[in-house]
Amino acid sequence: MSNLQQAAAVLANPPSFVDLRQFARDKSLGIVVTTSAGEDRFLSSRRILDWAPGPVTAGVITLEAGSGSVQSLPADEFIIVNEGSLTLTQQGSTLTLGPNQSAVLKHGAAFTWSAQGPVSLIFTRYNRSQAGDGAIVPIQENPEMGPSAGGPLAELLLTPAPVCRNYTDYRSADGEFTCGTWDSTPYTRRAMFFRHMELMHLLEGSVTFVDEAGRSGTFSKGDIFLIEQGASCSWESRKQVAKVYVIYRPA
Repeated sequence: MSNLQQAAAVLANPPSFVDLRQFARDKSLGIVVTTSAGEDRFLSSRRILDWAPGPVTAGVITLEAGSGSVQSLPADEFIIVNEGSLTLTQQGSTLTLGPNQSAVLKHGAAFTWSAQGPVSLIFTRYNRSQAGDGAIVPIQENPEMGPSAGGPLAELLLTPAPVCRNYTDYRSADGEFTCGTWDSTPYTRRAMFFRHMELMHLLEGSVTFVDEAGRSGTFSKGDIFLIEQGASCSWESRKQVAKVYVIYRPA
């Protein structure tokens, strides 16, 4: 596709919100990953969102029952179980993730995996990460949170300022890729330009977005979705909201 064709495609389909559970269900969507022969299924059994190559990749990993081994993960990767259950083993330590549970697999991680039945994982990969200790970091459930600096801008608010809290499970070495938990009292704001990309797994409440094309979507507890980098979306939450978040925010 030429640069002109890419620009026309962006104008016709501006960045917006994406329902990732729906993406996982509909196998006609996205791009099937092409990998080297013999690569472990954890790395090869993937379908990704149709984005131009860049710092972030997102999509779904689909595994049948069985097991495998990853010698070195090529980038930081957040995974959340959409369906099934996955067991990860690293240096004698075992982590089993069931539906809606999530973890960060750090760049360079070596691990084995096993599944008793089919597993669907939604993932976000930070392609510019640096190799580190290669650890696996579970996203804590019900963490003890503190005040958040990530609340909405005052000039965009249509309601009183909310009270927001945050807990960060993981931050990349360059600070551009973060994962954790956030919650907030209800609020409504006008459309905000997303210079970042954010994946959200709603743990509580519901949120309605309207994008610049007028498309509206409401996501509720249990939904997994993302706001694409470059989107402009409003926000309306009428009750307490809590979410696991994955953010790529360029410096």
